[in-house]
Amino acid sequence: MSPLLADLVLAAHVLIAAYNVLGLAVVWIGAMARWRFVGNRWFRGTHLAGMGIVVVEALLGLTCPLTVWENQLRVEAGQGPYAESFLSHWAERFFYFDGPPELFTAIYLTFFGLMVLSVWLVPVRWRER
Repeated sequence: MSPLLADLVLAAHVLIAAYNVLGLAVVWIGAMARWRFVGNRWFRGTHLAGMGIVVVEALLGLTCPLTVWENQLRVEAGQGPYAESFLSHWAERFFYFDGPPELFTAIYLTFFGLMVLSVWLVPVRWRER
């Protein structure tokens, strides 16, 4: 059961990362296409908060709790961290790559800065009409 749970945690992790990355693209494309939902305070708030958590973890040198949990589940299953399965094989190659922690922190901070800038350039609707 642990390998399946580990794969589910990895899938959730990939979905959260995709929400953070693709959400910014949706905001900018939506602004140009005049999609009303891109100003939704819940969408924009969860998007900004999700990336904000990543930035805080990176600045504090913390490992993401989802990564820790997934690794624990894999170790419990006797696989060791990131044993191969279909889902983990492809998700890892898409989601994880080697690089110094400072590089990731710089990427996260730059991306978060773009998200904050987008709050100013593509305003959030704080009150529903």
